[in-house]
Amino acid sequence: MNSEIRMSVSTITRTKDDKAVYILFEDGTKNAEFCLPEGKLVNNKGFSDEEIVQLNDYVDNERDSIFDLAKQINPMRNFLEN
Repeated sequence: MNSEIRMSVSTITRTKDDKAVYILFEDGTKNAEFCLPEGKLVNNKGFSDEEIVQLNDYVDNERDSIFDLAKQINPMRNFLEN
């Protein structure tokens, strides 16, 4: 796996009665999306099974940090600044 993987985190969204955060990992043409709190793989294009296990471990281990990042995102402020 490349050391230059980019990670993007969504704002906190609602799915049914629960809060959810989506995490997108990109490495060139490869991308994988996970959803918290379940830590479920939503989509994978190009990452190997071994790489997905590593990304999933990262998501599980950094769950609290990822939620903290998502809490800091203000979509209206970002929209108005552009």
